[in-house]
Amino acid sequence: MQVTIGIKHVSRELSLETSDSQDKVLAAVADAETKAVILSDDKGRKIFVPAGSLAYAELGETTTRRVDFDI
Repeated sequence: MQVTIGIKHVSRELSLETSDSQDKVLAAVADAETKAVILSDDKGRKIFVPAGSLAYAELGETTTRRVDFDI
């Protein structure tokens, strides 16, 4: 799943691809009011965003790449 996180006072977004379920990511973002958002991406990296710095989170499903052979 593609996750895009906006951070306050930062012009760029933080994007990552994770195999976590949408419910698990939403729970981490919802719990960020008191703590921080901690997610791991498909490459094994951990992403930590302090609670006060979170502006928004955008969640989307992963789309499979289509292969088209024209003859």
